[in-house]
Amino acid sequence: MPQPNPNRMPAFFISHGGGPWPWMADWRLEFAPLEASLAKLPAQLPARPKAVLMISGHWESSSFSVMSAARPPMVYDYHGFPHDTYEITYPAPGAPNIAARCAELIAQAELPTRLDPDMGFDHGTFVPMAVMYPKADIPLLQISLRHGYDPAEHLRMGRALAPLREEGVVIIGSGLSYHNLALFGPAAKDPSEQFDSWLHRALALPKEARSSAVLNWEQAPAARICHAKEDHLAPIFAALGAAENEPATRIYHQKNIFGGVTASGYRFG
Repeated sequence: MPQPNPNRMPAFFISHGGGPWPWMADWRLEFAPLEASLAKLPAQLPARPKAVLMISGHWESSSFSVMSAARPPMVYDYHGFPHDTYEITYPAPGAPNIAARCAELIAQAELPTRLDPDMGFDHGTFVPMAVMYPKADIPLLQISLRHGYDPAEHLRMGRALAPLREEGVVIIGSGLSYHNLALFGPAAKDPSEQFDSWLHRALALPKEARSSAVLNWEQAPAARICHAKEDHLAPIFAALGAAENEPATRIYHQKNIFGGVTASGYRFG
């Protein structure tokens, strides 16, 4: 029986928190457990990564678009925050060669894809990366979600990208296990706890049952309360597809965020 590659990179589903939280003292205090989790993530890798590939809940298009710029710009896709948070820079290099490889793998899976030379780092990417790799010295690229958030398509996309893990690329789905901007505080407590508990149980299932449960996530308790629009959940489909045969480990768990929300993050492999 072939032995697992000790240098294979794990895949992740992480929370990226709210807006530009690391640059705001009160929000940084609110997300202190998340900051601690993200700061520990590089130590969970078998080696320094060749690149980080992020699937963010803040970029979607009609195909699985792949960021291909050598020097991606910044995208400040949040509103109502302090002026200085619109001047943040995260000057990580892009990864055009890996982008081309991503597009090739996605196309081989008969999924629509294209290279996007203009897209920059959105806050679902640069915020967690600023905590994980504050020196911005790891090549970084993104792949979009596809309109409609079809779970099976995004799982297939993750499966297509799985070979990159053998090539030194860390695949990270960046979203939130709870994302209902209209429901925070005490009213979020019960639905977020219900959905979070379901997700934890689902990810502990054997491979086939786990994939089936996640693909049918709308059947989970409080699913549509927690995710009226599943843009921040869809990155987990890709992360799971990239490491479908490997166990999940919860690496982040926090309760009472903003007075009620429970959220979690996971490593696969």
